[in-house]
Amino acid sequence: MRLLSHTIGIFTHPDKEWKAIRADHLSFAQVFFSHVPILALIPTIAGYIGVTYVGFELGGHLTKLTSQSAALLAVVTYFAIVLGVYLLGEFINWMAKSYGVEGDEPRRHYEGTALAVFVTTPIFLASFVLIYPHLWLTVIVFGLAGTYSIYLLFEGIPILMNMNKERAFLYACAVVTVALVMMVTVMIGSVILWSIGIGPVYQH
Repeated sequence: MRLLSHTIGIFTHPDKEWKAIRADHLSFAQVFFSHVPILALIPTIAGYIGVTYVGFELGGHLTKLTSQSAALLAVVTYFAIVLGVYLLGEFINWMAKSYGVEGDEPRRHYEGTALAVFVTTPIFLASFVLIYPHLWLTVIVFGLAGTYSIYLLFEGIPILMNMNKERAFLYACAVVTVALVMMVTVMIGSVILWSIGIGPVYQH
């Protein structure tokens, strides 16, 4: 329950909450598995409901996916999200030495993972909008969530990693770059999966 309380804290008082997260003496497994497998259910379940029962516009028409197709895509999306947050945390931890982050390896591993978990939390919570997958509503909500995630990143790195603001700014820019590259990689991977037949099947 204490870990879940951090989720609320990063919205109400982020600076104070980053300090509390840093003060926790937890492991990688504790911070990762207490959040990511649960939060990753939000976009997968909301998306499933949205594309099968509500529908979305495609070519000017309301379109829905079959239950089987949506379920397969939801499962793939779930594991892709969990893996994505894990890899982001690993990249943050790997880059820590380059930016002079002090501390032993287990401690840095926790901090890198915690950073990845909590900066992606706004995007996870914003995924509720996928229940009603209107294009512009989705773009606006995810745009706002992404902006707040970037704000949390730039606010959190100097506190969580105990760095001066100059190095923390460069570190944060590197993390954003890695996140963008990962996002593009996922998009390319989706196109490849669609090309081999693992794509959406529409209701008739």
